[in-house]
Amino acid sequence: MTAPGPIPRLDDNGPLRTRRPDVRSVGLRQPLRWLSRGWLDLLRCPLPGLAHGLLAALFGLAVVYLAHDSFWVMAGAFSGFLIVAPIVATGLYAISRALERGNHRPGMGDVVRVWRTRDPRLVYFGVLLGLAGTGWVLTSASMITSFSSTPIARPLDFLRYVVALDDSWLFEAWLMLGGVLAAPVFASSVVAIPLLLDRKATVLQAVLTSWDAVLASPGPLALWAALLMGLSLLGMASLLLGLVVVVPWLAHASWHAYRDLVQPAEDDEAAETI
Repeated sequence: MTAPGPIPRLDDNGPLRTRRPDVRSVGLRQPLRWLSRGWLDLLRCPLPGLAHGLLAALFGLAVVYLAHDSFWVMAGAFSGFLIVAPIVATGLYAISRALERGNHRPGMGDVVRVWRTRDPRLVYFGVLLGLAGTGWVLTSASMITSFSSTPIARPLDFLRYVVALDDSWLFEAWLMLGGVLAAPVFASSVVAIPLLLDRKATVLQAVLTSWDAVLASPGPLALWAALLMGLSLLGMASLLLGLVVVVPWLAHASWHAYRDLVQPAEDDEAAETI
């Protein structure tokens, strides 16, 4: 990891209640260190993380059971899960923060305290992520139904007439569209949710700080995005059982990504205690 000074930030538009945090650039190998630190956090305090992972796996199994013959319901549910998962993992960021501070032994109580606050900023950000997921599903459905020669109703139809079709670029175009739409969502949220948990920042500040971090370290954060997606898909491909471990692992690692990418709150307002 490099140890640079603060990166110049994007200009603020309009008055904000607090000063937006500075960000730091990181080296290309840093995402692997975030995974390593996240794994250690999971080992040190496994129960809250595994509970989150188990709930995610059960949610996935319920979706498969209830919507196995409806491709668009299944696609919407899993797309929404991938986009909203950072909000769901907020309690695990609190666990990593407690482990980092070392002032008490964290547990499920820390998770419950986070959600009992009903922080309107987290609710608002979650709504925005949900709308982004809905937009992706609608755009994806419009594209597939417009260009596919065969109606797509079931997951098997998608595999047969979109993924496995040799004389069409529809699947490749669908993946490219997903990447184009996912990139700004990732850039807006990569450190936003841990920042909202940790500091007295507005949603706008959190989003702009995330963009600052991406612009400061584009290569490492592109790798981080690929690792997040790859491990999430691996967890789903293992009959969803891998999500039991993957979900908390990535959540704890995301906290360490935030801590490395955002400057400590030295001159900003003191970090909130939740």
